Amino acid sequence: MATTAPVIMRLMASSINTAKRAGGIIRDVLKKGDLGIVDKGKNDPQTEADRSAQRCIIASLTNKFPKVKIIGEEGGSDLNVCDDWLVTELDESFLQQSCPAEWQDARPEDFVVWVDPLDGTAEYTQGFVEHVTVLIGIAVKDAAVGGIIHQPFYQQPDGELGRTIWGLKGLGTGGFTAVPAPAGQFIITTTRSHSNALHQQALNAYASTEVLKVGGAGFKVLQLLEGKAHAYVFATPGCKKWDTCAPEAVLEAQGGCLTNINGEHYAYNADVEHVNRKGVLASLGQNHSDLVEKIPAEVRAAVGAK
Repeated sequence: MATTAPVIMRLMASSINTAKRAGGIIRDVLKKGDLGIVDKGKNDPQTEADRSAQRCIIASLTNKFPKVKIIGEEGGSDLNVCDDWLVTELDESFLQQSCPAEWQDARPEDFVVWVDPLDGTAEYTQGFVEHVTVLIGIAVKDAAVGGIIHQPFYQQPDGELGRTIWGLKGLGTGGFTAVPAPAGQFIITTTRSHSNALHQQALNAYASTEVLKVGGAGFKVLQLLEGKAHAYVFATPGCKKWDTCAPEAVLEAQGGCLTNINGEHYAYNADVEHVNRKGVLASLGQNHSDLVEKIPAEVRAAVGAK
């Protein structure tokens, strides 16, 4: 069954199990206590968990899909990993699903996989571990179509740690229960650490009843999926394609929308600039175009202008 399934179904099923393994590595590094922090720039730390989780993901996916282009946040990775980090099993329950017709014939060369091995590194180092996610986004040509958001520190009702959420456009989502955001309110989720005057102007344009400041693009989109917020507003060029590919795919598979602040989708082919220069606007259950129009034109023109 597994070998005959379309490439996208096998790639999703492999990414689900690989994200879970990466989550275990992230928990293990925290347990040992030596995070091995390196500063890549302002508010941009990297830890041993980022490096190790990325090696696990890229080695595992490259082993199974040698012709698929994979781009990871932490640059090139050593593909020689111990057997314990090499994930070879596919998630069989995912493979029971039917592949959407539009992706059935996609070939390995059509794919780009965008990997953020540990989204929310700053929060990880500060002890806000519930904000941490592992993101594996799957693009076909230009478009984000599949995604995995794994939460290593999510506590299941039975006490087990870890939750894996997936989405594939044309198929739907799994791993969580979608909840609509409260009616009669307008709750925005936004950055904890990358605000500036322009971003604040964009936030002020909405008559929000509450603003939730949380870490990581994955965790912000989870606020929308679980009905804790109506929109995710980020009017500054702070995040990258590996931050948004998986969340965009999962959110849009659920019927939401993730674009730049002008309402345009980002392209995710292998040649694109990694920075999302025009910020992020995401919503679920809202009129997305209306949310775009609420941001003042001068703010939209100024964000990301070189």
